[in-house]
Amino acid sequence: MTTALAPTRSLRIGPIELDAPVVLAPMAGITNTAFRRLCREYGAGLYVSEMITTRALVERNDTTMRLIRHHESETPRSIQLYGVDPATVEAAVRMIVAEDHADHIDLNFGCPVPKVTRRGGGAALPWKLTLFRQIVERAVRAAGDLPLTIKMRKGIDADHLTYLEAGRIAEGAGVASIALHARTASEFYSGHADWSAITKLKETVTSVPVLGNGDIWSAGDAVRMMDETGCDGVVVGRGCLGRPWLFGDLARALGRPGAATGEPVDATLGFVARAFRRHAELLVEFFEDEGRGCRDIRKHVAWYFKGYPVGGELRASLATASTLTEIDDLLATMELDAPYPGEAAEGQRGRAGSPKRPALPDGWLDSREIGDDAGRALADAELHHSGG
Repeated sequence: MTTALAPTRSLRIGPIELDAPVVLAPMAGITNTAFRRLCREYGAGLYVSEMITTRALVERNDTTMRLIRHHESETPRSIQLYGVDPATVEAAVRMIVAEDHADHIDLNFGCPVPKVTRRGGGAALPWKLTLFRQIVERAVRAAGDLPLTIKMRKGIDADHLTYLEAGRIAEGAGVASIALHARTASEFYSGHADWSAITKLKETVTSVPVLGNGDIWSAGDAVRMMDETGCDGVVVGRGCLGRPWLFGDLARALGRPGAATGEPVDATLGFVARAFRRHAELLVEFFEDEGRGCRDIRKHVAWYFKGYPVGGELRASLATASTLTEIDDLLATMELDAPYPGEAAEGQRGRAGSPKRPALPDGWLDSREIGDDAGRALADAELHHSGG
C-alpha cells in the first residue's frame, strides 16, 4: 500500500489552487455528493459532479437540479456539463454562474457511451472542429471569471484522432486546464491507456495545465504518470471505486504537507467495512431516503470487498440490505481483523469492456464540419436527463 514519495506538487486551475494535483473524474451514478464527500474526507483535490446534461439543466429537470447541489462542506464546488448545442451549453454555463451553483465547470468531450456518442456528443464531438470551437469559446465567455476546463479522449478511434487539434483550440479559447483520457472512444476502457498521448498533448499545450487520466490504480501509478508524461496533474476514475481512501494516498504522494487526512491507511477488513458503512450513511443523507440510499450502495459491494475474505452469501446479503441496521448487522459478522490482502485487492476496478465500433450519427465521419441542418438536428438530440 505504500509508495515512494514524489516531490510535493500543487495545481492551479484558474483562481483555484489545489493542495494536491488530483481530480476525481465524473462517473455516472457514482460521483454524487455522498461519494465526493467521502473521498474528500481522506484527501485533497478537485471532486467533480456526475455528468450534467445542459438541456436538462436549462429546463430545470428535478433530478438534474438535485445532482448539481453540493453539501456545505464541498469547496471548491465542481460541475461537469455535457451538451452538443453551443447555445444550450452557453445558457447552462450562464445559469450556473448567475445562480452560484459552482466554482468550476468542466465540459465533457470524453464520454464513450453509445447513447451519448450516437448523438454526436462526448468523445465524438471534437471531430467536428467548428462545432467544438463554438461550444468551448461560448462556454468560456459565459463562464467569465469562473474557471472552465475540458476533459476529452484521444479521438473516436485510431484512424480519427482529435486530441491535439482539440487541445490547441481549447487552449486558444481560454480554458483553464485540459484533461486527457488516453484512450479512444472505440477502446472504451479496454486494454492499456496510451500515456504517450498525454506526453504529446503536454508538448502541444504549453500555457495551461494538462492532466492525465487512464490506468491510475494506485498512488504509485499517479507518480509514474506525472514523471513519465510531464503532466501537471492526474484525473482518477475507476481506481477509486471501493477505495475512496486512494485520495489520501495520492495527497501523501503528490500533495502539500497536510493535504491528506490522517496517517497512511492500514486497509484491514475492519477499515474497509467502516468506509463502506460511512458511504452508505452519506448516501442515505443524500437521497433523504434510507431505502434508496441502501439500494444505491449495493453497486459498490464488490468494489469495496475485492480480494477480502467476504463470501458470496454475505456479499449477496449486503446487496439486498434495505436499512443501515441490516448493513451494521452484516458487517459485524465479518472477520474484521483480516489483514489487507495485497495483490488480490489491487489493479483494475470496474468494467473494462472491449473495443467496439463507436455509435455515431449517420455520416458523422464524412466531414470535419457540420452543416446547418445537422446542427439543428443535434440541438434536438440533446439529452433530457443527467447522470450519464
